[in-house]
Amino acid sequence: MEKNIEEDKREEQEETKALETAQPDNVQDGEKTAEEKIAKQKSNDGKQLEKRELFAEIFRFLIIGGLATVIDFVVMGVVEYLFNPSLYPRFVDVFIGGIEPEAIATIVGTGVGFIVGLIFNYIFSIIFVYKTKGNSKSAMGFILFTVLSAIGLGIHILGMWIGYDLLHINEWIVKIVLTIVVLIYNYLSRKFFIFNNKKCKNKEQNA
Repeated sequence: MEKNIEEDKREEQEETKALETAQPDNVQDGEKTAEEKIAKQKSNDGKQLEKRELFAEIFRFLIIGGLATVIDFVVMGVVEYLFNPSLYPRFVDVFIGGIEPEAIATIVGTGVGFIVGLIFNYIFSIIFVYKTKGNSKSAMGFILFTVLSAIGLGIHILGMWIGYDLLHINEWIVKIVLTIVVLIYNYLSRKFFIFNNKKCKNKEQNA
């Protein structure tokens, strides 16, 4: 009987030791799980914040792009009117009169309107649209902005020539389509090449 009692005590002691040994592991596992949950939550919060910031940036870009487009359209209308005022009884007839201007007036108007809208867009892209300034305020940033915008201008003028002069589509329909295309191109090209801190950091590290 005594032997059985002693054996039972030993077994209880061994079980107690086993439980005491296992508890720290369980606690550590629990702590790791909690830390992983917190880290995962922070990662999710960070991604959601990045998405919100991206949507806000696109919204600001559309506002400034929309205002620049209005300026572009008005300047184009002024140029077309000045080329041949006798075509239009009133200035507003440039936009709603259904009168076809000369091809040269449309091309020049497109170029001048695009440049004026571009200057407005450049200034407010730095001030208002992009929080990440990248190298936009540097001489290289200005050169890049000019080159990328020149490409956009080329797309615009070429599109106007093909759409209006060759295919004889209404100049304002062609301009609206081209404006949307160039708007998308402008956002993506400027975001990647100019308003991009990562590219600036890489250049500094390579230098």
